[in-house]
Amino acid sequence: QLQLVESGGGLVQPGGSLRLSCAASGFTLNHYAIGWFRQAPGKGREGVSCISSSGGSTNYADSVKGRFTISRDNAKNTVYLQMNSLKPEDTAVYYCAARDLYYCAAALHVPDFGSWGQGTQVTVSS
Repeated sequence: QLQLVESGGGLVQPGGSLRLSCAASGFTLNHYAIGWFRQAPGKGREGVSCISSSGGSTNYADSVKGRFTISRDNAKNTVYLQMNSLKPEDTAVYYCAARDLYYCAAALHVPDFGSWGQGTQVTVSS
């Protein structure tokens, strides 16, 4: 059974930073592209970033470009999302998900990802 577990969320002031982790168990992460999504209260789930299985290719939503960085350590079976210059509008539950392909599509779509974590809350507020 594929399991993903997110961690690293919390409360941070505007302009602050957080690093989210997505740890996999039950499967080898390096066979999958991994995406990060987020869902704010009352809104749909939106794609934030994706990284290919090798880590050689990444993409980002326009809203986070230049502020967020996705990376992976396949030896640790973990994907990270470094979030800098956080804004109140970044407040959401953040999810990681595995795509049963080695590459990321140009756009992140929820149906393209089959295994999901339980999410971690990120709150940006003063």
